[in-house]
Parts: sequence; C-alpha cells; structure tokens
Amino acid sequence: MSFLSHLECSRCRQTHEADRVQNLCTCGGPLLVRYDLKKAAAALRPADLAGRVSSLWRYRELLPVRSPDNIVTLGEGMTPLFRLPRLGEALGLRELWLKDEGLNPTASFKARGAATGVSRAKELGITSIAMPTNGNAGGAWASYAARAGMSVTLVMPTDAPAMSVLEATAVGARAYMVKGQITDAGAIVARSAKAHGWFEAATLKEPYRIEGKKTMGYELAEQLGWTLPDVILYPTGGGVGLIGIYKALLEMRELGWLPEGVRFPRLVAVQAEGCQPIVKAFREGRDTSEKWENASTVAQGIRVPKALGDFLVLQAVRETKGTCVAVADADTLWGLTQVSRLEGAFICPEGAALVGAVRSLLKDGWLTPDERVVLLNTGAGIKYPDILKSELPVLELNATL
Repeated sequence: MSFLSHLECSRCRQTHEADRVQNLCTCGGPLLVRYDLKKAAAALRPADLAGRVSSLWRYRELLPVRSPDNIVTLGEGMTPLFRLPRLGEALGLRELWLKDEGLNPTASFKARGAATGVSRAKELGITSIAMPTNGNAGGAWASYAARAGMSVTLVMPTDAPAMSVLEATAVGARAYMVKGQITDAGAIVARSAKAHGWFEAATLKEPYRIEGKKTMGYELAEQLGWTLPDVILYPTGGGVGLIGIYKALLEMRELGWLPEGVRFPRLVAVQAEGCQPIVKAFREGRDTSEKWENASTVAQGIRVPKALGDFLVLQAVRETKGTCVAVADADTLWGLTQVSRLEGAFICPEGAALVGAVRSLLKDGWLTPDERVVLLNTGAGIKYPDILKSELPVLELNATL
C-alpha cells in the first residue's frame, strides 16, 4: 500500500520511527515523512495512475497510510486546473492558470491535510485531537474526524469566519474562541492537550498534514502532462502547502517522473502587508522570521504572525529561485473582484491576494508575459460572505425591469 519508510527532522536530520505517535523532534523541529523512493520508482510509473480513483489517494504508495482500511476520505483532491484567459489578458499574461482548491470537500485545500492527518491518526490509534485554527482547517479536521469517529477540540480567534465556525460545530467539534491571534490559540491548545492527553495536530506539529498538501504538486504535474509551470503563487500563512508542493517536486524528480533536466517552477510565497513575517525575513536574507506584531488582514487564512515552518518556506522559495511578496488588502479585494467578474470564479480572499501579487510582479519585471503561471486558490469565496457585500435595489411588486 505505502512505501513509507521513516520520519526525518527538518532541522537536525535525526531519523524517527514512523509507526508511533509523535509530534516534533527532540530538537523542536518539524518531522517530515520519508519513503523508500527507489522501491517506489521500480514499482510505480505515471502510466499506472490511469483509471485510478479521482482523488489524492491515487498516489497512495507515496502517502503515509499503510492499510487501506484506515483511509478516511470524502473524495478530496484532483481539483480542477484551468486557464484564466480574460484575467490573463487584463493583467498581461498569455498563460495564467488557476488550480481551484475551493472545490474540495469542506470547500478548501485543508481537506487534503485533514484526510491524510486523520487517516494516519486512526491508524496509530489516536482517538482525540486538538488544534488551533483560523477557520478552514478546523472545519476540515472536524469533518474528517467525525467520519473517523474521533473527538476534536478547536480553539480559534473570535473573528474567525462565521461559516468555518458553523461548519466545525455542525459536525460535532468542541470549539472555543479566544480574543487574540492563532498563536494565542495555539498556546492554549498546547497546554490543554498536555493536560488532557489529546493529540496536538497544530500546523507542522504532526507529520502527516503536509503529505496531503503535497499532492497538489503531484496533481499539477499530472494535469499538465508531467510538465511543470514556470511559476506557482501560493498564499502563505503557515506555508504547509508550499512546503508540500516543493516536497512533491523533489520526490517526483527522484522517482524519475519528470522530464530529464526540467526546471522546477519558481515558488512565490504571498502574504498580506498587515502580516508579512516571511516576506520580511526573505528581504533581509534571514533563514527564519520574527513574530509579526498586531497582525491584520482581510485574508484571515494567511494571518499567521509566526509560522513554525517558516525556514522550510524560505528554503523552498530560495532553492527554486522564487520570491516572497506582500499584498495590500485593497489589492486583495481588487483581485477578488477581477477574478470573479472576468472568469466567474468566486475564490477566497487568500487566493485573491495572488492576483494582486501577479500585477505587482509583472510591474517589477519579475514575471514576463510569456510565462506559464499557476495561481493556487486555497478555498471557496462562498465561505466568506462578509468579504463582498452587495446592496441590491428593492423592486415594487408591480415593477418592470
């Protein structure tokens, strides 16, 4: 089923046994899942994927669940990838593409990490999970945990999107609000999990969420006929998706699934001007970021003042010759209007920030008009009903339009 081999610390490179419950390495570094890619390459080729289930589990040999009986799925993955010709023309790009993660179960890319994280937790005998969340992750983990028969405790900021709060409680999560940032919620979860014996599933504090997120990279390559785009833009809070995509690229290269000598896409981490710790670290040439004080943005999913995996995001960006960009909220809202009205795609504000970033990168000359650029939209706009408000005229009963 799986070529899962072991866990490896992303900081000190210490190896760990995969088949026991773990959070971080003893040095405090996030643990990454490793596979026997030589055996995988001998047993599996891209052509073997034809006819498989249209979900992320089509890559099951490269995912961390050993027994298919432990897979918890709602049909996540294999989200559409399509061109944005009208928006591309307006911006000045010949090949602008969107991978729309809003069409996942629970309406965000968080379904990917929840599927692999909950499935592996089930396999390891975990029955109670706790985590902090800005919204979408909580709804996703609560949904998959409900399907697996697990209990979930969530702590989220008081201004988390109402739809995500409703989603989490509707499926049975025990949820609490805190007057603070996600870092404050994380501190409460860490203390409470230790006190009650819950498994802490905060971002990168468990090894398996990233494995679901990495399948976005596998899918992009497969959907493009095992070629790669020139640039991928990603809205970055904790940055797990970007880290995962880079991990997928490295794995595919070692598997021999990519054309000889192919260049990796330049990865772009996009943050909000009101919360840009990774952008600041990138510009200053540092390997880690400092906590961003008084973080604020309309794109709440990227309001992460200090990411545990910031060094991994910066590594992925630098090793692919990418960059980091901060976008003003006004440009995020402009991007949301543009992609909605020109392409009929009502995406989330985090994804809309990428449109503003593209405009900025084109203006600076970092992007050129002939490059193939992929925007990775992380959720559905419908989950943020307060972002764009429409005031409609009220008609009299005998009115004629």
